[in-house]
Amino acid sequence: MMQHKNQNTKRAKPDENAGAEAPAKDSKASEADSPASKTTSWQGGRILLIALAVIAVAVIGYRYMFAPQAEQIQSATRPPPTVTVAKPLVQNLKEWRDFTGQFEAQESVEIRARVSGYLESVNFTDGQLVKKGDLLFVIEPRPFEIALNSAKAQLSQAQAELELAQVQLERTVKLLKNEYASKETHDERIAEVQGATASRDNAVAAVDQAQLNLDYTRVTAPVSGRVGRHEVSIGNLVMGGIGGSTTLLTTIVSLNPIWLMFNVSEGDGMTYKRLIAKGEIPSARSNNVQVEGQLMDESDWPLKGAIDFVDNQYDRSSGTIRVRASFPNPKLFITPGQFGRVRVPMSQEKPTMLVPDAAVVTDQSVKLLYSVTADGTVVPKTVELGSVTEEGLRIIRTGITPEDEIIINGLLRARPGQKVTPEQGAVAAANAIPASQR
Repeated sequence: MMQHKNQNTKRAKPDENAGAEAPAKDSKASEADSPASKTTSWQGGRILLIALAVIAVAVIGYRYMFAPQAEQIQSATRPPPTVTVAKPLVQNLKEWRDFTGQFEAQESVEIRARVSGYLESVNFTDGQLVKKGDLLFVIEPRPFEIALNSAKAQLSQAQAELELAQVQLERTVKLLKNEYASKETHDERIAEVQGATASRDNAVAAVDQAQLNLDYTRVTAPVSGRVGRHEVSIGNLVMGGIGGSTTLLTTIVSLNPIWLMFNVSEGDGMTYKRLIAKGEIPSARSNNVQVEGQLMDESDWPLKGAIDFVDNQYDRSSGTIRVRASFPNPKLFITPGQFGRVRVPMSQEKPTMLVPDAAVVTDQSVKLLYSVTADGTVVPKTVELGSVTEEGLRIIRTGITPEDEIIINGLLRARPGQKVTPEQGAVAAANAIPASQR
């Protein structure tokens, strides 16, 4: 056999390189293309995919079966979160409700001409303070003086005619007694006296009208207050009368006292009525509700006034009712048209619980405070809120007691029913200045 192999090798020697490479290539190609090799490769990939799927299922199963237990063990060993708690601050104070309004003059008058004529003089400086009865304008009076004199002359003539008619009537009465005059003549004399009397009365009325027109040439201030600018200059024709085409000369607004008009929503109005029904506050319609006001740049409430008017119905479009408060303005500092704020008492002065406004939690339409029990459990309590005080603290009407420990810091780390580690704090004003910075 060895000899036979050698002989074959020797025979292939002349074409050794070509012959040796060709069989090798054909052998590899035949092995790669064979069905057995394809089946083996496909089976190997399938086994790999199955193995990966089994590993993934095992990982997921471990995660859902053993990971929660691990987390529970870890949470059991973790200490409860720390929060700051404090008892509500209790102070004797009065609860208020704030509203924004606009100041209005109690008396606002448009000065218009009552008679027509040329403007002769302007007797004030634009924007000055005037008193009731001060002379403001003079319309040329000469034509009205002439009309007055003419009316007086007609009155004298009518008076003379009346006196003549009365004398003739007396003479006719005497003649009638002696039957020297007829009854018809006597009746005519009575009619003449009545006609002359009517003419005299008409002349008296004409004199009064002429005198009134002459008086209207002097335009005076009907109220005390601050006058506006003059709308008509000297020499212009002024149209007077009682119609809508009369000439506007100027305006006057009163300043002391002054009104603050504001709107109250239906919800606030109902709350106020409930408090009145309980006897906690007086009715605003009795004009004895004392209120406080401020201008828009003030932080305190220096204005002291009273509500003197509440409208008789709610506005259907806005759902609000108009309310008016009166404030003294002796220094004339407040100008009509300014905006201001007013606060209305919503309770009598009494002990009131206060907490930081940030401690209030909103759950849809429900307001909550988180309290901590003696064993450290978080218990939510539904509360009724009042207004925010000047110190930034929220008034709590109902829902808690003065002995409850309320979470004032660390709300994000607290959950209802959860255990927490309380640290004692204190309720302080939101805008309080620390002692170290005073």
